[in-house]
This record gives sequence, C-alpha cells and structure tokens, in this order.
Amino acid sequence: MNRLLNGDVGSGKTLVAAIAAWNVARAGKQTAFMVPTEILARQHFRTLSRLLSGTGVRPALLVRSAAETVEGPLSAGTLRERISGGEVDVVVGTHALLEGKVSIPKLALAVIDEQHRFGVEQRRRLREKMEEKRRKGEGKQKEKRMLPHLLSMTATPIPRTMAMTIYGDLDLSVLDEMPPGRTPVETRLLSSGRMAEVEEIIRQAAREGHQSFVICPQIDASDPANDGAGRAGARAAVAEHRRLCQALPDLSVSLLHGRLPAAERERTMAAFAAGEIQALVSTSVVEVGVDIPNATVMVIEEAERFGLAQLHQFRGRVGRGENASLCLLVPGAECGQEGMERLRIAAGTQDGFALAEKDLELRGPGRIFGTEQSGRQADAALLSDPALIIETQEAAGAFLAGDPGLAGHPALRAELKTLGEDVHLE
Repeated sequence: MNRLLNGDVGSGKTLVAAIAAWNVARAGKQTAFMVPTEILARQHFRTLSRLLSGTGVRPALLVRSAAETVEGPLSAGTLRERISGGEVDVVVGTHALLEGKVSIPKLALAVIDEQHRFGVEQRRRLREKMEEKRRKGEGKQKEKRMLPHLLSMTATPIPRTMAMTIYGDLDLSVLDEMPPGRTPVETRLLSSGRMAEVEEIIRQAAREGHQSFVICPQIDASDPANDGAGRAGARAAVAEHRRLCQALPDLSVSLLHGRLPAAERERTMAAFAAGEIQALVSTSVVEVGVDIPNATVMVIEEAERFGLAQLHQFRGRVGRGENASLCLLVPGAECGQEGMERLRIAAGTQDGFALAEKDLELRGPGRIFGTEQSGRQADAALLSDPALIIETQEAAGAFLAGDPGLAGHPALRAELKTLGEDVHLE
C-alpha cells in the first residue's frame, strides 16, 4: 500500500489509522506513526491508547522529551529496547523515530500524519528506516523482501502531493463526510484596523464559556526566522500576548511557541484543554492536530504570511464540537494584492482539495522529484491538460508491460535507478 488518505480536519483519519494498526498488530507486526510536532504526538498517543484499549495492542510514545507506554513513563533507552524486542505494537513519535538508535524490526506499516510538514529528507530517512530489515536480511526470505505499507494522511494536500497523485505514485482515499453535529466554520476577512472588534469577539466567546486561538507568524520581532512565516516586521506572538493581556485583563491569556521548553508547552496545552486558559496566543506550533472541542474562535494575524494549507489547518483547530465557530483572517498593513487574493480564496473555500487546486493554480506543483518544496510554474503546464497526463500514464504502463525490467533500455533503467534514490517518500 502506498496511499494518501485525505479527509478534512476532524473527519476521522486517526480512527482509520488505528484500525490499520490494529490489523497489523493482529498479524504480529509493528506500526510507526510519525507526526510533525511533540504536541501532536502526545495527542495521538492518548487517542490511540483510548481507541485501542482492550484490544491487546500495545502503543507507545517516543519523542525527544519523553518516552511513555500506557503503563506510564520510562526511559528512552528502555522503550527503544522494547520496540526492538517486539514488545511495542504501535510507536508514535516525531522525527525522533528517524534516529539511528531506533530499530523497528517488525515494521509493516508507516503512518505519516500531515505529511506536508515533513521535509523531503526526513521522509527519505523514514523510507530508509522502512527498508532496514530488508537490507540487513533479517527474518524469513519472504520478510526480507517486504517493504512496509505507507499511509500518508492530510487534511489539505499541498500542490506537490497533488502532483504526485496525478502522476499515479499514490493511491487516493477520501473521507468526504464529517462526524454528525459538526457545523462549518464561518470565515471572515477582517482589516487590521478592526482589532478592537477582534478583542470583543474573544471576550464574548469567553462569556459564553468558550476559548480562542490567536495565531501570529513569528515568535518575536527581533528574529524573522522563527517558526512561522518568519519575516522581519511580522506580528510577533510575544508582543501580541503582552498586548492582549493588557487589552483583556479579565481573561486568562497564555503564550505558546516553539522556543518554550517542551514541559512548559505541554503544561500550557493541558491547561488550555482543561478550559483554564480562555485565549491562547501561539505561532504555527498549533497548526495541526490539536483537538480542543471548546475552542470556537480562531484569529490569524497577518494571515497572508501563511500558505493556504496552513490557513486551512489553523481553521480546523476550531469547529470540532457542536458550537458555531468563527475564523478571522486579519491581513497585515503591507498585504499586497496577491496576498489578499489568497485570503479571499481561503475565506470562501471550505473544501481541502479545492484549496489545493487553487494553490496549484497560483504556485505550481513544485518539483515532482527531489528536494525542492516550493512551486515552479514550468511544471504547472503539465497539469493543465488532464487528458495528456492520462495518455502519458497509459503509454508508460504499456511500455513497462512489454519490458518490465527495462532489459532492452539500459540507459533508461540507470536513469530511473538514480531517480529512485532521490524520490520523496510518497
């Protein structure tokens, strides 16, 4: 299996992955579940532990700051020994799973959540991890040839992923329905001169017992290379937190960003989940996976500095309960015409695939192979003629059917071998 599972935020992708991991465990094999952030890893570990409770499946969490099983925390070294000894069925982690110290000898399924947050090099390293057993020649002959299945999950495929889907390297499954009771998130485009209105919306949500996110593109103004769009002069989370504490003195306003110690980030998210924090100012660290059903307001400041995929993910942090929710896109004072057009698209489009198509139209698919992640318009022309793409795929299939090993085309075989060494994980 080499499959992309697309479902909007909150549509049940984690449940699908849990069922797949359960089936893998029944066969005596292991699953690696890789996510982009520790916050998301901890949340998935808790969710999988709940979903798999009573099934006999043994999940574990391995991130840089913690190692844990359902029985409680333990040392990273001990957990690695249990994983390599086959005593863990599902290991959830971040890029820590790519370390050479981590051995997953019975790996049969690799799940990547929100794959667009991983760089090509990280995804290639996971593929190498998946092939370790085959290269080392462990186990039975059949197992030596086994390449683990790949399930890549995302709420908004970026153009590069869509290009790979069109090129046929990924099978595609779509979860096109939301759980009962979900209502679409209302999205408004609001000028930066209306911050007093934004503050009143946050205050009103708190009066109703709900919570709000406020997203900024960087941590502080002195460092434009922070975890966000990272550009000098961008709205900074530290300063915005300080400003909102003064503007909303009657509310509990907290701060979250990637420079804080992992333990502090975990405490802040736990307090927010418990309803102890009414407004959380954050960078893009909350972009994916954070599940706070009581949060009903998402404010994204200088929203043009984020891509369409990020904006859609931010919006997905609210509207996860039964209450009406609101996403406010606030452009910066220097937002240009192109940025405003992207924000209008985000405000008017709820469908993840539709957003990806618009992003493809605006930015191009990027390099289909290799390490470049940004768009390239030269490739976009290839996607403007679906009939030509289908015809090309059929021609390639017929060509390989006549010469599967390319024995009669050694130069092409050598070129494909080189390409195969560089291709990204999907």
